[in-house]
Amino acid sequence: MERKLRKTLKGGKFKNVPAVRSKTMSAIRGKNNRTTELCFRMALVRAGIKGWETNAEDLVGKPDFFFRKKHIAVFVDGCFWHGCPKCGHYPKTRSSFWKTKILRNKERDKKNRRKLRGKGIKVVSIWEHSLKTQKGVKLKIKQIRNFLTEIK
Repeated sequence: MERKLRKTLKGGKFKNVPAVRSKTMSAIRGKNNRTTELCFRMALVRAGIKGWETNAEDLVGKPDFFFRKKHIAVFVDGCFWHGCPKCGHYPKTRSSFWKTKILRNKERDKKNRRKLRGKGIKVVSIWEHSLKTQKGVKLKIKQIRNFLTEIK
């Protein structure tokens, strides 16, 4: 756990956390999210959009999708983990920790995206909730297609 997050906890540790809960939370990783990234990945494939790679390790922030030739980075952000203004929230239990964690995620996202833009990369952010309906998915695919055609 990071130093900044430890400061929000008494003694720098969680207390009275059941072992099962601790194990569950420690297993959560921010890669290959089944409901968002996979949904969008399949939508790209169905739409016949090519030229992308996933989790570009060589770029700051590791964009979920990166169109290297067009310099377009796409981030598919989970509403909870990235603090969506529409439907994100802070849990009632251990709220100071979660607020710090989510705000730190938002700060990191902002910094990483600023660095990418500084390198001439177009950054597209897609909220998880926008992929919940077919209409939303189609809208985001159209947006990506427009970015791809406008950049020569």
